[in-house]
Amino acid sequence: MQLTFLGTGAGMPAKERNVASIALSWLNKEGEIWLFDCGEATQHQLLHTSLKPRKIARIFITHLHGDHIFGLLGLLSSRSFLDGTTPLFIYGPAGIRTFIETGLHVSQTHLRYSLHIEEIQDGWELHTNQAVVSAKQLKHGIPSFGFRICEYEQPGILLVEKLRALHVTPGPIYQQLKEGVDVLLEDGRFLVASEFVGPKKKGRIVTILGDTRPTQASVALAEGADVLIHEATFSEKEAEHAVRFFHSTTKEAAQIAKDSNARELILTHISARFQGEALVSFIEEAKQCFPAVTIASDFLTYSIARK
Repeated sequence: MQLTFLGTGAGMPAKERNVASIALSWLNKEGEIWLFDCGEATQHQLLHTSLKPRKIARIFITHLHGDHIFGLLGLLSSRSFLDGTTPLFIYGPAGIRTFIETGLHVSQTHLRYSLHIEEIQDGWELHTNQAVVSAKQLKHGIPSFGFRICEYEQPGILLVEKLRALHVTPGPIYQQLKEGVDVLLEDGRFLVASEFVGPKKKGRIVTILGDTRPTQASVALAEGADVLIHEATFSEKEAEHAVRFFHSTTKEAAQIAKDSNARELILTHISARFQGEALVSFIEEAKQCFPAVTIASDFLTYSIARK
């Protein structure tokens, strides 16, 4: 699993940061990409990466503010032109269907792939081939959601040396054991799969939150997460602005990470006023509460290691 930050700014595009969008790449043979939010010019940002729009299989929209959705229609159209023919699934708050269907209708955009739109509510859950995704409503000026992506457990490693000690020849037998199938050998020996496969690998957990004030829903979504991605629009010195505009400060984001026992915290949705040296104090505020903090920048890639 790998995260690519396509836009890490707040409100409007800036020279240093584009508006919100994050790509989660599944580094398996399917190579699916899941997109979280799609701010203006997201498709332009993709041009600076190796990510292919036709590989985007699912798009999750946290809320309907423009800096999170104004790039959506352009991306949907370009996906058709760039040989995207596989189905695309979009999930977001009530209103996302009207926004998309109206835009496509007015612009007379015809897609070469099937588009499936699902409007979500608090407690929504989705089961895919890779993971279970759950959503909770956060605390913002309009309905805003956070997503928890829980990867399924993975099979343990095959204990090859143990098989070699028994003079078991590599081949289909190894694959059967790896898949948990017991095997009867030609010489009459019976191999129990569980004795030749290591412990299952625990699935990774990624939490991606939309714009929000601190809330217990955020803590629940981030509980034990390997990575928590949380907005930090303001510094602690501007806490009053954070309350007024329904956003979070660096320290508030860090407190959520601490309360949820998250492993890593990545701050995004950064106001354009924080650049250069200003970012030093910005991250220091968060580290006073939670040490494992990174500030996202556009095109940052982050590989999610297993514990």
